[in-house]
Amino acid sequence: MNVRKFTANTSREALRMLRDALGADAVILSNRNVGGKVEILAMADEAISAIAPASSDEAPVPEVPRFAPRLSPQFQSDEPLIRPRAFERAVEAPASVPTFKAATGASGFASEIEAPVSANELNDVMSEIRSMRSMLESQLAEISWTQTQKRQPQKAEILRELLATGFSASLSRYLVEKLPEAGKLENGLDWIKNVLTRNLSTIDNENEMLEKGGVYALVGPTGVGKTTTTAKLAARCVMRHGPSKLALITTDGYRIGGFEQLRIYGKILGVMVHAVKDEADLRIALSELKNKHTVLIDTVGVSQRDKMVTEQVAMLSGTDTPVKRLLCLNATSTGETLSEVVRAYQGNGLAGCILTKLDEAATIGGALDIAIRQKLMVYYVASGQRVPEDLHIANKLYLIDRAFKLKRETAAFRYLDEELPLLMAGAGIAGAAAGKSGRAGQEVSLG
Repeated sequence: MNVRKFTANTSREALRMLRDALGADAVILSNRNVGGKVEILAMADEAISAIAPASSDEAPVPEVPRFAPRLSPQFQSDEPLIRPRAFERAVEAPASVPTFKAATGASGFASEIEAPVSANELNDVMSEIRSMRSMLESQLAEISWTQTQKRQPQKAEILRELLATGFSASLSRYLVEKLPEAGKLENGLDWIKNVLTRNLSTIDNENEMLEKGGVYALVGPTGVGKTTTTAKLAARCVMRHGPSKLALITTDGYRIGGFEQLRIYGKILGVMVHAVKDEADLRIALSELKNKHTVLIDTVGVSQRDKMVTEQVAMLSGTDTPVKRLLCLNATSTGETLSEVVRAYQGNGLAGCILTKLDEAATIGGALDIAIRQKLMVYYVASGQRVPEDLHIANKLYLIDRAFKLKRETAAFRYLDEELPLLMAGAGIAGAAAGKSGRAGQEVSLG
């Protein structure tokens, strides 16, 4: 077998070496990461055809199995050696090791079968079987997507558009698989946009927050614009109800100038700013401000991997007054980072999210992907530093349309035709693994 191995720093480079050496019809046998590099095993298409046996040359199936142990005369009867019910119980036993006790007069063959198999050996065998199954699934998925590209090129083009907007490979794969036979590229894209719009949740109008009032806490990692967004919301509340109906609270006692920044905004708006240190202070402050129509809490920014996130969630959830937490998501972050942020700040439930720095994002598909996947209600989008002009109510039609207009135009970040099957195969296997492990939020589920 003329199996060739290609090793390179990136998948693209390895695929180019493979194509140059074996041609475009080469068959990829496996791909994996070895020592930080990508290793691909492949064969030429002609070599596969050469080793494939002709149908007429296939060996006939013997009528009697080759493995036919000789039995003693006392066992040569019509009764089965092992009754079905007993066999089922043996299979259902979780840690039992199969043994065969049929050898009263048997020879050395019986002693070999009765030899126990260690748990480590069983685990090694199962690991090998799982590895082979994963490799076969990957190969079949690649072949399937290669055939899809040839039969339905418009689907491949739509898939490339979705990936260029920043949507995840798993969501893009799910949508393209569900895409009906649209015929034209424009019809397919319209169907995709309608599905995404239907599954993106946004508030209908500002009354959801400004008229109903309540206590809202803006949470999120450092540098996502929580203080500026708090000031923008405060300005909208003051314009709607006046400064007497609003109170501002900050828990930011770590950042230099953090309290001063919000105090200056409060002074401009005519609203008092209260600083709290812990849960007891917050409980007292909320009790004193219970006559206010709206209370906005500006929290300290904490990395999603910091243990303080849990303490912050507990502090906001431990008060007597219900606190609705709005997660600020930086639209310039990647989908993987935003997914980590949502999982860290999820706690016992988020009221919704605010997309910030929309004006700085090259693509916003990743942020919308997380909002759709995690079923987060998008309240506002922030697109600048001006208070309060640069805060807008989230409009799902506008956001989806903007996502497709902000596509990746840089060649280095666009996927080539030969890379799509490999990418989609990996997305399919990752999605199946996430589903089996029960990781919430990894599976795609659209209405």
